[in-house]
This record gives sequence, C-alpha cells and structure tokens, in this order.
Amino acid sequence: MKKLSGISAFFPAYNDGGTIPSMVLTALIALRQVTDDFEIIVVNDGSGDYTAAVLEELASRIPELRVIHHPQNRGYGAALRTGFAAATREWVFYTDGDAQYNPLELSLLVEAVTPEVDVVNGYKIARHDPLSRKIIGRLYHHFVKFMFGFKLRDVDCDFRLIRRSLFDAVTLTSDSGTICLEMVKKFQDAGYRFAQVPVHHYHRQYGVSQFFNWRRLLRTARQLSALWWELVVRKTHRAVQPR
Repeated sequence: MKKLSGISAFFPAYNDGGTIPSMVLTALIALRQVTDDFEIIVVNDGSGDYTAAVLEELASRIPELRVIHHPQNRGYGAALRTGFAAATREWVFYTDGDAQYNPLELSLLVEAVTPEVDVVNGYKIARHDPLSRKIIGRLYHHFVKFMFGFKLRDVDCDFRLIRRSLFDAVTLTSDSGTICLEMVKKFQDAGYRFAQVPVHHYHRQYGVSQFFNWRRLLRTARQLSALWWELVVRKTHRAVQPR
C-alpha cells in the first residue's frame, strides 16, 4: 500500500457525539496503513450534546488526537478553516464527523496521489439520503456546477486529501457550507491539479443535517449569490499564484 510522508486527519463536529468516537478510532486504523507520521484533529463547533465530553475522553487515551473547541457554534466553514489552520503535516485529509463517509477509504485517496496531484477529491458512488435530499442535492450540484464552472464530478463530496501548502497560498473566508464551493473554485482557478476517486456514502445514523432545512437553504441561496459575485464576476481571488 502506498504511504505518504505525513497526514493531518481532520473532522469538524457539531452534535456528533454518537458518531465521532467511531470516526476517530477508524481514522486511527486508516492512518496507520498509509503513513508513519500523522495527527488527528477534531474541531468541536460549539456542540450542544455530549460531543465535547466524548472528545476529551478520547484525547486522554489517544496521544495522536488533538481537540479544538469553539465555545459557540460558528458554522461549518469556520470549523473547516480552524482545522485547516491547525494542520501541521504535508497532507490534510478531512471528512465530516457524522459518519456518512468511511475513513478506511482514505487509502483510495492516497493511491491516487502522484507528484502532479494537489487535491484528491472523492465522489459519491451513490447517495444514501432520503429522496427529498437526493433531489435537492442533485439540483444543487447541477446549479453550482453551471454557475461556477466546476469541473469536478461531485464538488459537494466532503472526503478530500489536500496538500497543506495550498492553504498557505489560498485564503478561505466562508463560515458556512459554501466553503466547499469557495475552496474548490479557488483551487481550480489557481491551477492546482485534481484527481477524483469514487467513495461510498452512508445514511446518517445519528443527529440531524444542518443543511437541509428551508431556513438554511434560503440563507445558502443568499450566500451563493454573494460568493458567485465575488468569485465569478469580480474574480479578485485570481491574483493568487499556484505553487
């Protein structure tokens, strides 16, 4: 199995007390398979359940685990930005703490790494969500792909392996779920190179999605409009030079 020099594995967590322990432990197994130098970071984004207590117990037993707590919920994008800033290894792997992806499939991303690849992006083999979410997700995918000019098969698949140096060159500002669009768009426009790998997606077993409700969908629509204006119309980010 191919190995990388070092990986920071990172999970944002918000009310994921029922799934984050298994994600951390599974990541521990996966990382030992693909690198000899790793750390695991979890950003607890102001959870109101027992996520914080579970993470502190895990951290007391797993020396490779580092937990960062946001005193209040700051949003998915803010949690990602905290995690990316905290990562110290050459590569950063991240996925969500709700167990809709399997950290053991990190090996699939690692196998796709070459000297020419900067980002390995997963794409869902099949989406295991309720029908309404599948429909909204498909419409969202086609809409943002058309509006932003994305070339990826699945821009919204949060199962990625990224060279940490990209975060030194590209500044992310989103606090919400639109950070995925911002990140991929800025990486793409800066000339960074992507590989794409099929991964499995699983039905949520614990907690409630923070994206699929009408209030958040309306808020996301406003944020998408602002992001489109900034990245597609004004294009201020294009001053960033790739490595």
